Amino acid sequence: MDKLVEFGMSMAIANQMASSMNQSLNQMQVPGVGKAMPTSTENIYFVVIDGAQSGPYSLTELSRLIAEKKIMKETYIWKPGMAQWELAENVSEVLRLVAITPPPIPGSNK
Repeated sequence: MDKLVEFGMSMAIANQMASSMNQSLNQMQVPGVGKAMPTSTENIYFVVIDGAQSGPYSLTELSRLIAEKKIMKETYIWKPGMAQWELAENVSEVLRLVAITPPPIPGSNK
């Protein structure tokens, strides 16, 4: 009888541990440079910054990098579905972001 109770308790503990691990795994996010992957592959972009591949980035993140002058029209961009890396000026959705970024404020050093 004691062995049966011990077995039942062991099973309950094992189930509780498995449930806890599954919950943790479901909440885990695999980072792409510190952030979760975008849910749609059409919104994933990789860029070459300082000679190294960087990303994945969303269009919002690309916009921030453009404002920080880390991405310009001469920057190489790649996204799923593209055969090869292209200059930002040849990727229409990225070129729009480059085109709408205002120039530096007169008199500022940025």
